[in-house]
Amino acid sequence: MECNNVPFQKIVFVCLNERESGVCCANHDAENIHARLKAAIKQRGWDTLVRVSRAGCMNRCMLGPNVMVFPDNRWYSGVTDEDIATILDDITKGVVVP
Repeated sequence: MECNNVPFQKIVFVCLNERESGVCCANHDAENIHARLKAAIKQRGWDTLVRVSRAGCMNRCMLGPNVMVFPDNRWYSGVTDEDIATILDDITKGVVVP
């Protein structure tokens, strides 16, 4: 086993959990939110600095879709398309471009 430093400055987790019945982030356009965040980070050329990852259930289904940003300890709930720009602005604060 190897133990290394995390190779990204930030990691963005987007809940894409899908339930057979009941409320879940997948039923609230979470896939699109994940895709838009990922594409925007890549378009800026920051895909080696910021990782946008799929996440499973975050146990906040009623508040979804949910997005967490580390190491910022930020949690966004009820995310919509209109929130993407604000989240990107927050994500990019503090990113050091080499």
